[in-house]
Amino acid sequence: MTLEQFTTLAVNGLANGAILALAALGFVIIFKATGVINFAQGQFLLIGAYVIYAGVVTFGLPWPIAVLASLAVAGGLGLLVERLVLRPMVGERPIAVIMVTIGLGAFLQAAVQIIWGTRPRPFPAFIPRGTVELAGATVPVDRLVAVGVAAAVLALFSWFFRFSRTGIAMRAVADDQQAALTMGISVRRVFAVSWALAAISAAIGGALVANIVGISGVLVLYGLAVFPVVILGGLDSIPGTAAGGMIIGLLITFTAGTIGMGLQAVIPFVAIVLMLMVKPYGLFGQVEIDRV
Repeated sequence: MTLEQFTTLAVNGLANGAILALAALGFVIIFKATGVINFAQGQFLLIGAYVIYAGVVTFGLPWPIAVLASLAVAGGLGLLVERLVLRPMVGERPIAVIMVTIGLGAFLQAAVQIIWGTRPRPFPAFIPRGTVELAGATVPVDRLVAVGVAAAVLALFSWFFRFSRTGIAMRAVADDQQAALTMGISVRRVFAVSWALAAISAAIGGALVANIVGISGVLVLYGLAVFPVVILGGLDSIPGTAAGGMIIGLLITFTAGTIGMGLQAVIPFVAIVLMLMVKPYGLFGQVEIDRV
């Protein structure tokens, strides 16, 4: 493999990993705050992309306004889902909540198909499509922008959880809901904010991936790919989300570019099995010990 080929595969892998990390970020936020495994994360990503498409193509909005509208719609949808769908499930068995999120994902995808159909559409690109020379390789600018945007968003969320009042409250609820209640923290408000932030992070990822590959129902597959990412990095770790996204993105891209034969679809799950054998809590997951 030449240096040019290596650089091209590395940049594409990092771009794919950055988008996977954004999609996985919402998954981790919801799990940390509520303990819910959200199987509808890919549909949030899909809706975010289609709202931008509708804003630019259908309503003729400038793309910055369309992006802001997409984030607002995603956040509102997250609040609505938490209030109407998940809040009545508080206290129910985990498998029941998981089945609800699976049904929610199917409903949201069907709604997208009813509104926009199933035909793939060209996305109104708002990221430059030029190329730059990097280590002798010609690299698309949109991949580099995707990596930069994802890094900025992940850094912002890390700061939010570490220093902001709401972020500290979310961490407290994740550690012990009863103790958080006694300290005057509104657990319901934390749950609502968690779903809104998860939907917003997915919408950002949807905008990036649609800008690169176009817009269609295939974007939902990015939501399914978050499971290897979060298991590899740790279900409750934002730094682990970033690391897991980069590792899985690079594994997929290098496998497709060197071996092929469809193995790129299998390699993330091989990584999961190996990680569970060596570190069941992931690279950065919090180890829990139950004493009896």
